[in-house]
Amino acid sequence: MPVPNFQDNDASLESQWRAIILFGKNSATYKFAFAKSLLELISLEKTSVSLQDIAPSYVQGILEHLKQNDKQGNSKSSIFLEACRNFNDQKIDYEHLLNITIKHGFNNVVDAFHTVNGSFVNDVFYHKNYNGNQKNLVITDSLLSLKESQQFINFDQEVDARWHLVETAWNLEINPNLLEVKFDEELNLLFFENRMMKRKNISSARDSLNGYQKGKCFYSFQDISIKSGDDNLCAIDHFFPHVHKMQLNENGANVNGVWNLVLSDKNINNDKRAKVPEIKYLERLYKRNEFYIASKHPLGETIINQTGKSPFERRMFLQEQYNLSVNLAIQKWKPYIEFEPLF
Repeated sequence: MPVPNFQDNDASLESQWRAIILFGKNSATYKFAFAKSLLELISLEKTSVSLQDIAPSYVQGILEHLKQNDKQGNSKSSIFLEACRNFNDQKIDYEHLLNITIKHGFNNVVDAFHTVNGSFVNDVFYHKNYNGNQKNLVITDSLLSLKESQQFINFDQEVDARWHLVETAWNLEINPNLLEVKFDEELNLLFFENRMMKRKNISSARDSLNGYQKGKCFYSFQDISIKSGDDNLCAIDHFFPHVHKMQLNENGANVNGVWNLVLSDKNINNDKRAKVPEIKYLERLYKRNEFYIASKHPLGETIINQTGKSPFERRMFLQEQYNLSVNLAIQKWKPYIEFEPLF
């Protein structure tokens, strides 16, 4: 499925970076480890780097995630991943692991990183400069400029959250149509329960949702933060008020479903409280949910299961909940400040 208008009215470097992380092809988790290494390079302000230089940070992320979820790719065999497993099992030493990482670990990710829907993003973040045994990446201004973005502080957590979502989907080994991600209101966590009702926490709800809203308040498009302790740490809001839970549940809607959760500026959230947003925000919710679905497992499958198999069914589902909530709340709400919409 093509990415629905994620970049159409927003060709910023932020949006292009997020399109790669959220919508780029996932045949292995190397993209996420590589993205985290690139984010580290931004802070170092390097304009050129060898694969040998970034191999330690790149492989470290893979090693840590393998300890939690063994499946980190769709391929049945991988020399690189097998070497990582062997290192974790103390079967090979670190120098041997680094040599294999440099030789095999970057084979596909360097070429494929910038690809979204079969094409490169407009502003690439590096260029390959391979000459014999010398394998370097030339860092572009586009990557270095990401540091100037107010959203830069959120990128690392967003990559981690997306990584956790992808590897969870692979390692559950169940039919995606049966997958349902749930929300823990007290801990603000997304989690899954298997057939034995054993719970597996996936990631912070804030970290997982933020990229799909481009780091903006859902209602006002002010910049928000997902970093704990920040003054503008965002709130997790129920688009359809939680006080309508009983009535909406009777109508077949899970108010705590991912489809109904949005991130908002904390002051905007305090103003909204249990009010129902004006109708134009319902269209925005639909678009945001379609971003999830386009990004594949597991949030997309969860939203499909909760709201409808087709775009038409999902629109009708949201309209039904809206009509019910408006009848319950009577008054409609809009934020007291709102910048230019980005989706």
